[in-house]
Amino acid sequence: MKELEMNRYWKEIIDTMNDGVALIGPDGTVLTANRALEEISGYPREELIGSPCSVFHCDACKIARAEGRDKWCELFDLGVANKKRCLLIRKDGSAVHVLKNASLLKDIEGRTLGAVETFTDISEIDRRDHEIRLLSRLLDADSEFQGMVGRSPAMRSVFEITEKAAQSDAPVIIHGESGTGKELVAHAIHALGNRKAGPYIQLNCAALNEALLESELFGHVKGAFTGAYSHREGRFEVANGGDIFLDEIGDVPVSIQVKLLRALETKQFERMGDHRPINVDVRIITATNRDLEMLVSQGKFREDFLFRINVIPIHLPPLRERVEDIPLLVEHFIRRLRAKRGKDISGLSPEAMRLFAAYHWPGNVRELKSALEYAFVIADRDWISPEHLPPRMKLLDAMKNEGEPGTATACPDEKRALMDALSKSGGNQSRAARILGVNRVTVWHRIKKYGIDIKKMGSS
Repeated sequence: MKELEMNRYWKEIIDTMNDGVALIGPDGTVLTANRALEEISGYPREELIGSPCSVFHCDACKIARAEGRDKWCELFDLGVANKKRCLLIRKDGSAVHVLKNASLLKDIEGRTLGAVETFTDISEIDRRDHEIRLLSRLLDADSEFQGMVGRSPAMRSVFEITEKAAQSDAPVIIHGESGTGKELVAHAIHALGNRKAGPYIQLNCAALNEALLESELFGHVKGAFTGAYSHREGRFEVANGGDIFLDEIGDVPVSIQVKLLRALETKQFERMGDHRPINVDVRIITATNRDLEMLVSQGKFREDFLFRINVIPIHLPPLRERVEDIPLLVEHFIRRLRAKRGKDISGLSPEAMRLFAAYHWPGNVRELKSALEYAFVIADRDWISPEHLPPRMKLLDAMKNEGEPGTATACPDEKRALMDALSKSGGNQSRAARILGVNRVTVWHRIKKYGIDIKKMGSS
């Protein structure tokens, strides 16, 4: 085929390409675009042609306004741009990650005729990269049920309701003290659910201030606030078609609760600095170690938002309320540590296991794992003894041997104190928790533990 004939079929040739292709004129306008770019950008070709190249809202392309020259993208100052990651905003307002290449076109005299740009959609690659990073964090969760270890009735109940919750699209809220495994439950719901092929996105809401939290959740456009130098997709947008896990939901400011409630009810939201609504299909999973009902009474948590997220509650028991699972957890973590460190440690001595069973574990499973990691460093071989344990556990043992009251075992009057608190509160578990100085989840578990009929308490 001669060159003239090739030029005649140029449009057909570029339309067969999977990558988006655009020819940009010297004045910064789009001269032509192929079919793939229509699909990537959401704009039909007739709308693209004649529009400024800023129509793509590429967050990596800043328009230079140097004196004496037309608007021109800074990416072309050197004449070429290779494999530049960009976030484009499509016509419908959604974002797409692309890999961009660009090159100037010049005549034989070196005059700039325009530029050619190619766009490769890498959204799926980015999503898979995120999943690989997430799975890498959870690789050590190789035990009985989706990374959770336990055969106690309380944990069997958690496993059962987790499986059932996974089959629903209803919002799930996970209650539990720090270190009880709320993240593992959330991931299990995703892995066992109908959305497992979709993304799983998580965010700790306590780690960010109000402005950053809104940006993380809903994204922002370039220039939305000071420091917003590029477009950013929010976690809700990235989670479209899958699940989003919001940890520490009790720490979310009321203003953000309003926006989350609207997003859940309408399945729409807007990026910061933008007015275009974005449609999403996301199932929300939340977690907290706080008493949300108490926060509602204090005006720190919206009641309507609580009703919206509290459709399927899952309560994770603290480790001190499932002591029978401690030997299983110890065996589980020692097996992994032995494989990882290469030390010939057989397990805990009877004295060390007694301390593990007696300790109150305020940090729950996370603290137990840390204690074993510490002991693995201190012990040389054979068995882990009390002297190899963290100082706080050895101090507890010394106090107990001296006859001083420890916190490891439950108070013998625990049931009577619970009955008194429920009686004074008229059966209200939140008020009973405040009287006892514990959280509401602990009160709930003690009610189950002692078989107390809460209805009778409320009528007495």
